[in-house]
Amino acid sequence: MSRRPLPPGQHERPHLERFGLGWFADRLGFDYQTLNLEIDGDVAKVGCLHDLQVLPRITQQSDFHCVTTWSVRDVTWSGVRFRDFYDFCVARHGVAQDVVRVVLHGLDGYRSALPIADLLADDVLLADSLEGQPLPLAHGAPLRLVAPAHYGYKSVKHLQRIEFLREPGRYRFAFPYPQFIDHPRARVALEERARWWPAWLLRPFYQLLAPLARRRSRKTLDRHTDR
Repeated sequence: MSRRPLPPGQHERPHLERFGLGWFADRLGFDYQTLNLEIDGDVAKVGCLHDLQVLPRITQQSDFHCVTTWSVRDVTWSGVRFRDFYDFCVARHGVAQDVVRVVLHGLDGYRSALPIADLLADDVLLADSLEGQPLPLAHGAPLRLVAPAHYGYKSVKHLQRIEFLREPGRYRFAFPYPQFIDHPRARVALEERARWWPAWLLRPFYQLLAPLARRRSRKTLDRHTDR
């Protein structure tokens, strides 16, 4: 039986490696073993989630697609559906009914955002487990987003804060990177690699940068895990 094709412009890699923007690669000096997930923004009551066990758990396999054109098939994640987390936040924290965008903040200072409608898809998770093991520092401990239909830069690692917003204009992409590289939705099937720029132009640029980013991420991770 033939394998399903990869999305446009993607090539397969055998293993999931730590990968991210260079500015954040060196910022791993935080407590990644304790979950303290802040819930705020346009809510009636801010709060903090310390334990995912209050929500129903699921395990799923999904492909992971990096905007720099590589993909890993059939990655196994476990955690809770974002949809269940959202329902919990509506009931417990009074999320405004007209929220349109959610900003996800990481302990390393990185942030990105997605429309609430995209986050409520069945396969979007808050994951704390990878391949049957607790989520490691390399891939976003203590908690990360997994949004398979979107490029990996939307799946924020080391989640610290989830901010619900009525007004999309209040959000800006992670400093110091230009706003054009953060597409509002970044859907893989439509090759939304960035806003304003055509995908065919970005592909070779990203492919050149990918080995450098991979090497930098690996070196930083080695320094922190060897302590």
